[in-house]
Amino acid sequence: MDIKFNLKPASERRTEPFVPQGEVGFGRLRTDHMFMMDYQDGEWRDPRIVPYGPFEMAPGAMALHYGQSIFEGAKAFMHEDGEIYTFRLNKNAERMNRSADIVCIPNLPEAMQLEAINALIDVDRLWFPRQEGACLYIRPFIFATEDRLSVSPSSKYTFCVVLSPSGAYYGKNLNAIRLLISTKYHRAVSGGTGASKAAGNYAASLRAGKAAAEYGAAQVLYLDASNKYIEEVGAMNHFHILKDGTIVIPEFTDTILRSITSESILALSEELGCKVRQEPVLLEKFIADIESGEIVEAGGFGTAAVVSPVGSYIFEDGRVVTVGDGQVGPHISRIYKVFTEIQKGLRPGPDGWVKKVEHRAG
Repeated sequence: MDIKFNLKPASERRTEPFVPQGEVGFGRLRTDHMFMMDYQDGEWRDPRIVPYGPFEMAPGAMALHYGQSIFEGAKAFMHEDGEIYTFRLNKNAERMNRSADIVCIPNLPEAMQLEAINALIDVDRLWFPRQEGACLYIRPFIFATEDRLSVSPSSKYTFCVVLSPSGAYYGKNLNAIRLLISTKYHRAVSGGTGASKAAGNYAASLRAGKAAAEYGAAQVLYLDASNKYIEEVGAMNHFHILKDGTIVIPEFTDTILRSITSESILALSEELGCKVRQEPVLLEKFIADIESGEIVEAGGFGTAAVVSPVGSYIFEDGRVVTVGDGQVGPHISRIYKVFTEIQKGLRPGPDGWVKKVEHRAG
């Protein structure tokens, strides 16, 4: 892929490593540049890295009216050698195309996605925050740009990648959260877009998130449309841990987004020293097993937080169920430690999971 580099003048872009003076936060900052590429006449064309800034878009662009837009979220980390490494980026590229299939967006070859992201990180590598627990958050996305008001797939799209220098999601310590178990709000139904990272899925979740806050909960634990089975936690996959240490993740269906973090945990059974399995999780049995002590820990898996421990659940009638002692348990602490040490290069992981961002820019 022949990428054009239209970079800011040296006087206008970062020339020294980014050393934050305070908390960076998550997802707030941007680097100097972004990657863009367009789709028209049946092909992806004009790959380029340009200064970060507003898009030119027609008011009739179909993404604005019909929500034909998808995105991904990944992270890059600085290892002790001072180099930047991505984590399982190929899995994000695979999932981008699965999402594209669901909302009728043309696939973007995985190799092109990876080359685009690595080139952008290389150009803006000085933006990596020199701070404990920091990362470069990677946000690739595709949106429909054809100026047409009929309801059909667009014939034109833009692929863009932006980077966000971000600090540790939890600061120094993991904190247990409360979830609202809702029978009123549902994230997805079979045959819909639940298995994709479609922008509209997240817009639809905002109302439920507001409702959760009214109950003092951080997020919603979504059930399936029958209100019998556990599905997802907000934007994360749910999991629970049995007293024998077994990690249980609801099986992936067309109403659950296939979390790369969950897939990674499934592959790390030996490293974690426990069994990991997937199965349908009945809400009634889940609650009974918490109350009996069979379930000792629970939480969510996702890119941003890695692991979000859950200390308690609240129902819409006000009933509260506490997991264990309501605090972060030893199994979750170990999962978080092992996973983040692999990401940071402090512990060897499976072959190919972390890949160095090569120095290519002149």
